[in-house]
Amino acid sequence: MDFSDKHIRPNYGILTVLMVGAFISFLNNTLLNIALPTIMTELKVDETTVQWLTTGFMLVNGILIPTTAFLIEKYTVRRLFLVAMGLFTIGTILAGTAHVFPVLLAGRMIQASGSAIMMPLLMNVMLVSFPVEKRGAAMGVFGLILMFAPAIGPTLSGWIIERYDWRMLFHFITPIAVIVFILGFVMLKDKKEKVFLKLDFFSLILSSIGFGGLLYGFSSAGSMGWGSPLVYGTIIIGIISLTWFILRQSKLDIPMLNFGVYRYPMFTLASVITMAVNMAMFSGFLLLPIYAQMVLGISPMETGLMLLPGAILNAIMSPINGRLFDKFGGRILATLGLSITTVTTFLFSQLTFETTYMHLMVLHAVRMFGMSMVFMPVSTNGLNQLPRNLYPHGTAVNNTLNQVSAAIGTGLLITLMSLKKEATTANLLKSIQGQPTEAQELQIGLQAMLDGINFTFFVSTFLIFIALILAFFMKRAKQEEDITGKRNSKQSVKPTLAKG
Repeated sequence: MDFSDKHIRPNYGILTVLMVGAFISFLNNTLLNIALPTIMTELKVDETTVQWLTTGFMLVNGILIPTTAFLIEKYTVRRLFLVAMGLFTIGTILAGTAHVFPVLLAGRMIQASGSAIMMPLLMNVMLVSFPVEKRGAAMGVFGLILMFAPAIGPTLSGWIIERYDWRMLFHFITPIAVIVFILGFVMLKDKKEKVFLKLDFFSLILSSIGFGGLLYGFSSAGSMGWGSPLVYGTIIIGIISLTWFILRQSKLDIPMLNFGVYRYPMFTLASVITMAVNMAMFSGFLLLPIYAQMVLGISPMETGLMLLPGAILNAIMSPINGRLFDKFGGRILATLGLSITTVTTFLFSQLTFETTYMHLMVLHAVRMFGMSMVFMPVSTNGLNQLPRNLYPHGTAVNNTLNQVSAAIGTGLLITLMSLKKEATTANLLKSIQGQPTEAQELQIGLQAMLDGINFTFFVSTFLIFIALILAFFMKRAKQEEDITGKRNSKQSVKPTLAKG
């Protein structure tokens, strides 16, 4: 049975269950952004430590996602979904009961182990459920549902934090996760012929050390400094292990992660563009709440409301951009979106103590409008060039590099912010004769944080500008033949979720 057959209709009930599972895992990630300053205060940690709630989540994703291509080919959607939701639920319960930072971080990382399976699984099901000519619209609806999470996340988080303890962010997710697990247990009935695939454990070790080393090294640089042997040592070990891992995959008959996807130029270009944008984007998600609450003194609820219009606009534009992608291709959308994002990111590097609430809200909304034209069109265009037998590997590679680039970008840019803060603090202290007063120390701290945030947004502008230049080289992708030379005659992923 071929999903490109126009008489085959995807099972939207099952797709809905999968999307709700992905939605709550994505929602729980965005919920914490507004809560970070509150968590910093209550658990007595600084910004370089609290960022581990984000980068630690990405670290686990970066280690586990490379295995998802193997898992998707070997196991049924039902089994993978139930394992993923089970892990996510356990992690949510643990995080919701945390009273010290290590327990909260452990809960987040267990959540991440479920999320790591969820997203590639859903992406793969979406790819095999719709033909190429309808995939843009389908992925647009997929984007709408997932973008609705950041649309309500910040406002919901702000409302909960002002009225309840931040742990309630996890408590209200728990019953939803349990219900989704039960629905998946009842509704998912797909079967798969027994597949005799063996996981190459040495590849798994190399992958874990490689991606894990890079993520840990870049994420730790903010607190330890680039001169720390642990920082540059883990980065060097990560690079060596990752190189060995890639070389090993090219020699295996059944690679754990098939880097042959990079033989397809549009997929390669899409990867580079999304990595550059990811590096810049995630830093903004962390910096804006910190700036609003700690520099301007805006409440968590007001911060959430400030981010709401941009998130809603992003969600609304996702299905519209999906249809525009089907009609015009990805290059027009990507270049326009990245142009808007470049300009707005630069304007975010000009923040002051007098920047108004409305200015931040409008600027963020325009930036999110630009972002909405980038990720889905660029990623879908790249995946469209792959033959079906490489879909699991394409989605696994994409999701892995997205996590790695986001974590590296966040760690690198937060490090730059910390270094700029230290430099500004030192310069301002030199300008004061004698011992500074408490009021002067407070003002110096705020000015140093503002300078650090502005500098970080300025660096982010360059990353997005690089992506903009690359977007001009995009071409509308056509599905290539697989390695056997037969177009879609056999797929490694059985289409078991359709109904005729």
